[in-house]
Amino acid sequence: MLGWAERCSPRVVAAYVPVRGEPGSTALLDALRAASCRVLLPVVVGAAPLDWADYTGADSLDRARYGLLEPNGPRLGAAELGAADAVLVPALAVDERGVRLGRGAGHYDRSLPLADPAARLIAVVRDAEFVAELPGEEHDVRMHAVITPGRGLVAVGGGGDGHAV
Repeated sequence: MLGWAERCSPRVVAAYVPVRGEPGSTALLDALRAASCRVLLPVVVGAAPLDWADYTGADSLDRARYGLLEPNGPRLGAAELGAADAVLVPALAVDERGVRLGRGAGHYDRSLPLADPAARLIAVVRDAEFVAELPGEEHDVRMHAVITPGRGLVAVGGGGDGHAV
């Protein structure tokens, strides 16, 4: 699953620690660090944009609210997402237009507008969760790509036609 990083050449990746069966792993986070990427992880701070902190290894994670694992280092603020070249976004589903279905709490909906406009927004889903169409609204932040275990990195929305890149 790390092959996408070689294509994107990110220096800073905002990612997440998967919970409740979400795709991804701390092994992916460690592989990004081994590839000389700085890895930012979210910290939930209530009904506000996510805060961010550096991931420095599995021992830097503490159990937090909602069953999450969050970095225990200094909080860098919501605006730190703007430092990321690529943002790995958890999703329940994403469609070929880049519409993303989240878990419903709105943390990423409030946070993604703070990303650098040049950053690649990449939804991480299982193969069956990459679908033809989801309901979307104009204000929804669209993904540029989706990554699945079987299909790898696929451009979506204005970034492509739903085929592997």
